[in-house]
Amino acid sequence: MTTMNRRHALGLMGAATAAGTLATPAISQNRKITVGALRFTSHSASFIGVDRGYFAEAGLDVELKFFQAAQPMAVAIASGDVDYAVTAISGGLISLADKGAIKVIGGGLSEEPGIDGQKILASDAAYQAGLTSPAQLDGKSFGMTTAGSSFHYMGSKIAAAEGATMSFKPLQKVGAVIGALKTGQIDAWSIVPHIAKPLAGSGAVHIIGDVSDYIPDYQVTTVFTSTQNAQDEGEMTRAFLAGFSKGVDDYNSAMIDKAGGEDGVNEMVALIHNYVYTDRPLDKAAPSIINGTMRLNPGAALNMASVRDQLDWFKSEGLVGDVSIDQLVDTSYVKTMG
Repeated sequence: MTTMNRRHALGLMGAATAAGTLATPAISQNRKITVGALRFTSHSASFIGVDRGYFAEAGLDVELKFFQAAQPMAVAIASGDVDYAVTAISGGLISLADKGAIKVIGGGLSEEPGIDGQKILASDAAYQAGLTSPAQLDGKSFGMTTAGSSFHYMGSKIAAAEGATMSFKPLQKVGAVIGALKTGQIDAWSIVPHIAKPLAGSGAVHIIGDVSDYIPDYQVTTVFTSTQNAQDEGEMTRAFLAGFSKGVDDYNSAMIDKAGGEDGVNEMVALIHNYVYTDRPLDKAAPSIINGTMRLNPGAALNMASVRDQLDWFKSEGLVGDVSIDQLVDTSYVKTMG
């Protein structure tokens, strides 16, 4: 685990695998690590890895630590509070990679043709005023957690494709963005389907498009760790990716391929409910969990073409310095595409 402290980290911020790569390594002891996550269905591989003992089989004692946004997770990796995490690429993550603190080592969630993905949303007030498709986004406001977040990236790419000029409102947390959208304080947003569809069902929000129409094959989330772990803790890193990848396989098999039929879906939904929508009874949470079904990257494979596009956008917006792809990504652990 890196020795960089939190103050230092904050100061810095201003598929199948290749043959044998993720074969479960032999860890000589039950090594305790901390894994960062969001309470999203898209983080299910980590939940499954814990619940079904896949991390334990790889020799790891995993504690999950939950966050409400991507950027604080990047700080936690750099400071040593967290060993591995799954989240979207953000300006903060890239800046810390520029300082040699963190590395992307794999892929989490991707947009895939034929599978329902992230949605573009409009508030009811904006919808009633004519915002019924992304073509009407000019002059509208778009919610995001922070400048340099994945929401900022998605909104900018959509706006550029439509020739629209939008204002971006940073609201720090996903819950705050949801509240602002429902009350008409912002006009639009984009988010994973397990959040988008229930919001649309409430009548306070409307789905007006799909992110995949604007960012094909978008690598939505990545797996990352400290540079020290990537360089000096190869055995532990491969063990983490092995347990994580077994969770990915179980999730895709149950929720995408429906290999276990309805019983398999129900069993998986019950497991995920231990971590997602825990404030609701299972029967109320199940539809939202199912709505969030998107294929996770087998073997934590990484779409490098998408990562390069994201990095180029952050640099073009002046949100990060002149960071190279090699500074951001360690490609030695998983299969890469593009």
